[in-house]
Amino acid sequence: MFRGASAAVAELATHFREMPRDATLLDVGTGFGDVPKAAARAARDHNIILRTIGLDTNDVIARSAATCVSHSVCGNALSLPFATSSVDVAMCSQTLHHFHDAEAAALLRELNRVARIAVVVSDLRRSWIAGGGFWLASFPLGFHSVTRHDGFVSVMRGYTRTELSDLIAAAIGVKPAIKQRLGFRITASWTPTGKRG
Repeated sequence: MFRGASAAVAELATHFREMPRDATLLDVGTGFGDVPKAAARAARDHNIILRTIGLDTNDVIARSAATCVSHSVCGNALSLPFATSSVDVAMCSQTLHHFHDAEAAALLRELNRVARIAVVVSDLRRSWIAGGGFWLASFPLGFHSVTRHDGFVSVMRGYTRTELSDLIAAAIGVKPAIKQRLGFRITASWTPTGKRG
């Protein structure tokens, strides 16, 4: 509804031309697996078979995601249980803003470590307009007061273009491609360090 999956998939699609016909995608903080499911559908349109791995720290959520991903894993985003360069693309969508400072940098380094071709980060773009819009829309949509509060806080913990770019540069040492997307979303992607042609 709020375009989270479409923003992530749109950024992933910019890397389809670099991906093999049989590719792997790791989605960190996968939730119920809607983003990797949409990604696999989009990849099929480009003749790519995308094997998806959804990782979440919560075992119940990870099991629930199993119907939407090829493989579901319960694990720690800050210490991913995957070998270096073991997946084609590592992604996190609407996840980074839940981590502060050193932990956010650690997550970015882990995504960079496990990816061979690209890292994709999709998150909320901080805006009082977006925060207020979410708050107002939550009433006719019947959101619980806790959801309303958490959603507003999440939007205000999102990133500006400069903040996200600076965070990635400080953690990884690269300048990512940053795009503002519909629905007050922001995406970043880069070629993992040490793996440039």
